[in-house]
Parts: sequence; structure tokens; C-alpha cells
Amino acid sequence: MQDRQDHFAYCVQLLGGTTAFARRLRIDERAIRRFVNGEREISDGLLRDTAKTLDELAAQAREASDAISASLVSEPGEPGPAA
Repeated sequence: MQDRQDHFAYCVQLLGGTTAFARRLRIDERAIRRFVNGEREISDGLLRDTAKTLDELAAQAREASDAISASLVSEPGEPGPAA
């Protein structure tokens, strides 16, 4: 149970903290704190929603990274932007 709680707390931080997590998943901040503190059980559904949201964030981050890389001009001797 503690591992699940710790991992959930880590995911909350990856998504920007309690407020950002609550906004993204449309869950009350107090409920998020209760999950993190172990006052409420973390359901499989909440973990699935968390995983889906992390996947969406990762895709957005990859798109942003690719856009940055594509806009950079490589210096002589450096590899160009990744394809």
C-alpha cells in the first residue's frame, strides 16, 4: 500500500503538484492530498486516469521538444535536428 501511495505522490509531482494535478484530472485538491497522505485508498481507476494523463503530458512534451529541435540551426560539426 505504501509503495502505491508513494508512487502516486511522485506522479502528482510530475504533473506539477497538487493544484495542477487536480485541474488536469478534475479532482478536488483536498481529495488529492487525502490520497497522497493515505487517508483515502487509491483506486485502480484513479491510477489508470493518472497514467493516461502522464502519457498525454509526455506526448505534449515530445512535441514541444521536437519543435525546439526543428527550429535550431546546427553549428558546423554538430549533428542537425533529429528526424
